[in-house]
Amino acid sequence: MGQSSRAPKTVAVLMGGPSAEREVSLSSGHECATALRTAGYSVVEVDAGADVVAQLQGAKPDVVFNALHGRWGEDGCIQGILEWMGLPYTHSGVLASSLAMDKERTKAAFRQAGLPVVDSVLMAKSDLGSDHPIPTPYVIKPNNEGSSVGVYLVDSKQNTPPVLASTMPDMIMVETFAPGRELTTTVLGDKALTVTDILTDTWYDYDAKYKQGGSRHVVPADIPQDIFDACLALALKAHQVLGCRGMSRTDFRWDDTRGLDGLIILETNTQPGMTPTSLSPEQAGHCGMSFPDLCAWLVEDASCNR
Repeated sequence: MGQSSRAPKTVAVLMGGPSAEREVSLSSGHECATALRTAGYSVVEVDAGADVVAQLQGAKPDVVFNALHGRWGEDGCIQGILEWMGLPYTHSGVLASSLAMDKERTKAAFRQAGLPVVDSVLMAKSDLGSDHPIPTPYVIKPNNEGSSVGVYLVDSKQNTPPVLASTMPDMIMVETFAPGRELTTTVLGDKALTVTDILTDTWYDYDAKYKQGGSRHVVPADIPQDIFDACLALALKAHQVLGCRGMSRTDFRWDDTRGLDGLIILETNTQPGMTPTSLSPEQAGHCGMSFPDLCAWLVEDASCNR
């Protein structure tokens, strides 16, 4: 996946933005900007606020590198703006981004394609009363946020559902808890890279994902070959079912007491984190692709009509 000779390009790296994942996006964006400069590009860093169109018009980039996370940045909104402006951009397009960000619709697409997911219900936050909506243990999460922002694990010791933070959106997903190990696979173009086993001392939450030492990654995962191969195949299929482009990362749970029957897909991320502790750059590195080469690959893959 090395880079061939290419014409110099000006790349606008979109980062920050108004979502709950602003801080990790800023970290991702700065890391990608540094890597792209190392790869020989002229780079403009853009904190994507309400004036993002004016900023992009002023920067006059050849390509936009999307390092945004969360709502507005990975749900089809910024992709629609970039399509309107005719600016080639990285990662997935409008439809795939919007679909993947909506967890319930993602699951519907996966079920239709025969991919393994756990049962869940979509409900209004205001309808969460004093009785458990489904049998414990279960997980409550926003239907359209990522990176474990606002995720609640409810076990059998709790007599009633938790009181949700005011920052939780109106629509929530209540999902049967899937026990087991946390596995993940990155897809780059038409190839699934490898499998990572994510080890944590507690729940794999926002801090575990993004703070140094929050989790330990075993790459490649020390798991049976049939499970390893299934992760690669399922991640590629998920990428294709959603219509993803560029790079995506699919997260799994695997109950190792049940063999292949214990492997389920949690979700697919169309804008995987690109920080020093992030999983996708680590997998690319294991496959022999440096971080600057990975960022350059994404730039060279950029287009409109994605």
